[in-house]
Amino acid sequence: MKNVIEIQHLSKSFGDIKAVQDLSFHVRQGQLFAFLGINGAGKSTTISILCGQLPKDGGTVTIDGADLDRNIDVVKQNLGVVFQNSVLDKALSVRDNLKSRAALYGIVGKAFEDRLQELAALLDFSDLLKRTVGKLSGGQRRRIDIARALLHSPKILILDEPTTGLDPQTRKLLWDVVTQLRTENHMTVFLTTHYMEEAADADYVIILDSGKIAAEGTPLQLKNTYTGDFITLYDTNETQVRALGVPYETLHGDVYRLAIPDTRAATQLITAHPTLFTDYEIVKGKMDDVFLAVTGKSLVGGEQA
Repeated sequence: MKNVIEIQHLSKSFGDIKAVQDLSFHVRQGQLFAFLGINGAGKSTTISILCGQLPKDGGTVTIDGADLDRNIDVVKQNLGVVFQNSVLDKALSVRDNLKSRAALYGIVGKAFEDRLQELAALLDFSDLLKRTVGKLSGGQRRRIDIARALLHSPKILILDEPTTGLDPQTRKLLWDVVTQLRTENHMTVFLTTHYMEEAADADYVIILDSGKIAAEGTPLQLKNTYTGDFITLYDTNETQVRALGVPYETLHGDVYRLAIPDTRAATQLITAHPTLFTDYEIVKGKMDDVFLAVTGKSLVGGEQA
């Protein structure tokens, strides 16, 4: 698969604050690409530059072969963006919001009506077309945000924290739609999220910290590099756990979480202490553990914890 996004030595500062520092990466066609970091890490700055909303200080950005500086209109045609905060006009109806947006891409008349019906069926908002956007729930509004981004059938869909605050049903609908678009249209999805289970499903992950790449790879590569297995041990006491000589934390009461390098080490530990390991469970490290190991920070609603 070809690279649809190529960024080389991107930089952007705001006064003394270096928001993006010598950032280089690429995104392949059809990938679900996760771009992670706490607020202030440089995610939104990078996205704003990609979309042509913010000038860069240095570096190059190429979208589907088009240089951002020379072909901004071509770049915008290839991008669909769902921003963190809705950009819909609350005073207009759903139909009028989408109609005015579609007109910017020359989608009018029957072409608009056909596309509107397609998206309404895909995102389940046929019954909302006459409703004023200001009267929609958060989940309903998010569906219209996504429809707005998809009107012109972009090659790349940028989702900037798309599911924050959404109910489980709407989150599932969103991801079902994304999966369908990737499968049927080979659409590339560029995702920022604070939900690590969403990042765990990505094809490739970059973790930003202070405007720089702190780690990158597939979720499996990152887990293997930055975290191991964890054994949750029940019905024991801290003296026995401490005697094992491995890192651990107390979860609650007589429940302890042991950090083990890998499954082989876990097996060796368990077989060496059979009387202690009578009630336990082993789990692989998660993307939350990776993020914490890489940055020393937790993602909790986007804030440092």
